[in-house]
Amino acid sequence: MAQKIVPSLWFDMQAEEAALYYIDVFGDGRIVSTARYPEGAPGPAGEVMSVEFEVAGMRLDGINGGPQFPFTEAVSLQVKCADQAEVDRLWDRFVGDGGEEGQCGWLKDRYGLSWQIIPEGMDEVFADPDPARAQRAVQAMLGMTRLDVAALRAAADGVPVG
Repeated sequence: MAQKIVPSLWFDMQAEEAALYYIDVFGDGRIVSTARYPEGAPGPAGEVMSVEFEVAGMRLDGINGGPQFPFTEAVSLQVKCADQAEVDRLWDRFVGDGGEEGQCGWLKDRYGLSWQIIPEGMDEVFADPDPARAQRAVQAMLGMTRLDVAALRAAADGVPVG
């Protein structure tokens, strides 16, 4: 069965550009289909209206709807990274390509879409049965932009994060 829920992303007029960018960033994906505005539609005839694409195994739809509805942090895409190297690669790419850092592993890409770049092992640090360990890790996270799971583990152990 195809993916039942497909996130739809509203872009000004960069849906196809963004789809190709995300495919390149993750190195895994494809354009599934492209629809163009017909004559008499609210967009320019012949221009891309929407693009359905897959990236890292997830299907998404990008709509060229215009500037009325910009992205906000109210919705983000969470990327669960296998290791710190993947966190660093994605973080550096998104921020280096015109994105901006946020707090606690959040960033915005150059289109304004929010992403959470999460390292493997982070959940177990925060779920530690010792509430003091979990609290120290949370406090360390609050001071981070890019997440570093080794630093979070060290903080849980009582080693200052610097």
